[in-house]
Amino acid sequence: MIVVADTSVFLNLACVQQEKLLLSLYKEVFTPPEVRNEFQRACSRYPRFAGLTFPDWIKVRPAKSFVSLPEGIVLDPGERAALALAQDIHADLLLLDESLGRAVARSLGLRVSGILGVLLEAKKLGDVPALRPILEQLKIKAGFWLDDRILSVVLGLAGEQIQ
Repeated sequence: MIVVADTSVFLNLACVQQEKLLLSLYKEVFTPPEVRNEFQRACSRYPRFAGLTFPDWIKVRPAKSFVSLPEGIVLDPGERAALALAQDIHADLLLLDESLGRAVARSLGLRVSGILGVLLEAKKLGDVPALRPILEQLKIKAGFWLDDRILSVVLGLAGEQIQ
């Protein structure tokens, strides 16, 4: 499976020490240099990401093309480059959390998932025993936005007690 990932997936998983799930699930993960640069900037700029290092097993590849966006749509350089790389290498999956970027990816015919999809897949395959502790860490340590409704849906899909 060919997988391309954007910055938020790497940052948030690394923040809760779960970045190796990507390697376990997908074996090879690609990203453009713009994503690595955004990761490094976030680590130097935001205290919650201080001390994190970009995973050395990620395959960094520049996109050869450029994604043309509909008028009025603005994506950050990492998202845009990840979309272009996913198209270039005919990715089976693009890991992207931001809703606007996901909508653009779908309009381009790309299959999209995000950090919650990664965690659900990891739980299904037995790579993590429970999602609730990881989701709580994501909210607290990484500042990952997760409302109660989404939390309930994800825990229900994982077969965990909703409380």
